[in-house]
Amino acid sequence: MAGSDVLVSSSWFLVAGLIAIVVAPRIEATEPGLGAWKYVGGFVFAVILYGSVLLHEASHAVAARRLGMPVGAITLHFLGGMTAIEAEPKRPREEFFVAVVGPLTSLLVGVVAVGLWFITPDGLLLVAVEGLAGANILVGVLNLVPGLPLDGGRVLKSAVWRITGDMHRGTIAAGWTGRATAVAAMAYPLLQAQLTGVEPTILDFALAFIIAVFLWSGATAAMSGARIRRRIPHLVARQLARRTLAVPADLPLAEAVRRAREAQAGSIVTVTGAGEPVGIVSEAAVAATPVERQPWIATSTVARTLDEGLRLPADLAGEELVLALNRHPAGEYLLLDPDGRLVGVLTTADVDRAFREAAH
Repeated sequence: MAGSDVLVSSSWFLVAGLIAIVVAPRIEATEPGLGAWKYVGGFVFAVILYGSVLLHEASHAVAARRLGMPVGAITLHFLGGMTAIEAEPKRPREEFFVAVVGPLTSLLVGVVAVGLWFITPDGLLLVAVEGLAGANILVGVLNLVPGLPLDGGRVLKSAVWRITGDMHRGTIAAGWTGRATAVAAMAYPLLQAQLTGVEPTILDFALAFIIAVFLWSGATAAMSGARIRRRIPHLVARQLARRTLAVPADLPLAEAVRRAREAQAGSIVTVTGAGEPVGIVSEAAVAATPVERQPWIATSTVARTLDEGLRLPADLAGEELVLALNRHPAGEYLLLDPDGRLVGVLTTADVDRAFREAAH
């Protein structure tokens, strides 16, 4: 849907079953004598309800794609849904647009369902329309609560980002409000008892605990991610490039290693007769090759063929560099300047080391 695969987690079937059980008495009251079919009706309602959740998530996906952000799968789970947006917005207004469109979609579905409520005849269809209206308005309003990982938290993040000019500060602020929301969710059954005089049940406390854990863990993960991303801009591929020695592919490995040491090169690249790079020598493969065998094998035997994902622009930096490495996991990458000339070799070990140093 919306150009994305839709995945359904196993937890969805659990919540669908719970919805069927909760809705079954209402169906029985509307259409007496259905017997076990009332649970089938409840399950159908759960499917319809999650169809509106899917519309909510699809709106996020469509908005992100319109702004040029890659989107992965949409997953339906116990507490709703999640859209895998695989890039960060570049501006606060993009963050705001992608975040707010989901709750607005839910509210729109709810308003349409309210309108249908006035013209729908009594019966099971009216039960479905009533449930759809109430659930979507509730989802839309709750998702606008300004705390991560809720959509309202991303709206708050965009506002703080716009005011301060710092995306990470916006994430931290929205993360703290998300934690506060988690505490409020945990305390809600007690507050409800004070307001209504009805004692909360074990199920009320269990549901509050699950929601609080979801909110707290999501907010904490977002805050941790912000602290990590604050360090990422320090990573520049060109600055991390190792001095590289180019050797013929059929040169004995022992000779290639000797020349690299003599040239104080930290990496070796195999080239064609015309000087075109064709492989990157694996540091791990060289270390695993016995010294007595190295004079008798060609350097190409311990080199990885240069697939497209292993050739990177030397000017990659920050999050773009991290995304490029994640798309094509490897130990070494060839760095090229804008004219296609060899700059050096980038290793993931050097990137990891630079990342750790940037944290201090």
